[in-house]
Amino acid sequence: MNMQQLALEEAALKTLADTVMDRLKAVKAEMQEALTTGGVGRVDATLPDGTKVAVISRTDSKPAAAVTDPEAFLAWVRANRPTEVTTRLVTEVRPAYTTALLAEMTAAGTAEVSDKETGVVDSVPGVEIRATRSTTHSVRPTKDGRDLIAEAWRTGALAHLNLPQLTAGDGIPSPADGELSARLARLEERDRLLSAMEAAGVDNWQGMDLVPELLAQNEEA
Repeated sequence: MNMQQLALEEAALKTLADTVMDRLKAVKAEMQEALTTGGVGRVDATLPDGTKVAVISRTDSKPAAAVTDPEAFLAWVRANRPTEVTTRLVTEVRPAYTTALLAEMTAAGTAEVSDKETGVVDSVPGVEIRATRSTTHSVRPTKDGRDLIAEAWRTGALAHLNLPQLTAGDGIPSPADGELSARLARLEERDRLLSAMEAAGVDNWQGMDLVPELLAQNEEA
């Protein structure tokens, strides 16, 4: 396969992937709103003939301790646990101690800590108990769910849904194309991974601050 053909195939697959992902984001948002508004925790996805192909499960947000005022938090730790403060170019609380302290307050459900020796309870400034995990949901196909959905798409059984209508006539591989099916399978797997990471609280990870910049770089590329 020559370079020009590879370039066209990559451009076509990226166009299809972008279209599918845009629609997936919109449908996922609508589903999340429906689950939340209806107070539903689980719903089955079934084909028109009633065959179950997947399960949609809601994941609710969970309250956890989070540092909301770093300066106030640093001042408290410096005054009460000075050995847990390090000074480099900046003075900051030791990350390991921050993690342990936030976990302790999360378990207690309050932004307070108790001195293990004296029993004195201190309120920790700069920390709040709030929902730090996004409310989301996951999609878990049944054992044969993906194959059944692919066959339903090929035979037109999903024509009543608002799915992307890209065909070979648009310069895009048809739904029956093996490479396209593999690409969609990878996108589905990636979406399940991201859903699981969101449910696990990845949005509270410090590296999330870099995500907008990385996304912008990918768009430019």
